[in-house]
Amino acid sequence: MKHRIVGELMTHAVVHVRPDTGFKEIARLLAEHDITSVPVLDRDDRPLGLVSEADLLLNEAAQEDPTGLLLTPALPPRDSARSRATTARGLMTSPAVCARPEWTVVEAARLMQARGLKRLPVVDEAGRLIGIVSRSDLLRVFLRHDRAIGEEIRQDVLDRTLGLSPDGVDVQVKDGRVTLTGTVERRALVSVVERLCRSVDGVVDVTCRLGHRTDESAAPHPAR
Repeated sequence: MKHRIVGELMTHAVVHVRPDTGFKEIARLLAEHDITSVPVLDRDDRPLGLVSEADLLLNEAAQEDPTGLLLTPALPPRDSARSRATTARGLMTSPAVCARPEWTVVEAARLMQARGLKRLPVVDEAGRLIGIVSRSDLLRVFLRHDRAIGEEIRQDVLDRTLGLSPDGVDVQVKDGRVTLTGTVERRALVSVVERLCRSVDGVVDVTCRLGHRTDESAAPHPAR
């Protein structure tokens, strides 16, 4: 089974800044390229952190309300310092949380979810930036055609991985939802087939209606 990896989905041409890039230049780059954050790179092109729209907005959030109706917020010390920063070095969120190009979609998605991130810089073995992957990039696996998903399940999961005859299991795919019907030899195979089908890129859900010919758990115990 072949899974899409970060290196296939990432954006290779990455808009970036240096630690001394100024506030207004960063804001201009975000607007010009219609992006929401930029990685900050050192002189060796290694990510130090990211500056996002949220980081820039700290400057506005720390200002007094012109109408005088709202109290000036009491920001945490770290955010208070960043709200006064004028270059990427002080504005960025650091350290940079990065991905590797050989990671699967699952690995990248889990890291994004755990850290509450929308994108990850992608680095090579030396830690140098080679791309960036976003949530929308990872979601591209769900654009696979139903026919391609069905063929992968029949050929890679059932035939090559499990050695099952495609004639014994019927695979139907509609909008990424897989329905399995038919019969396998052993009961234990039912859960294995379902689990492997769920791991196929582009699968949204699996309905398993497989029967089995033998049940290992019901085998009689030998007499003592």
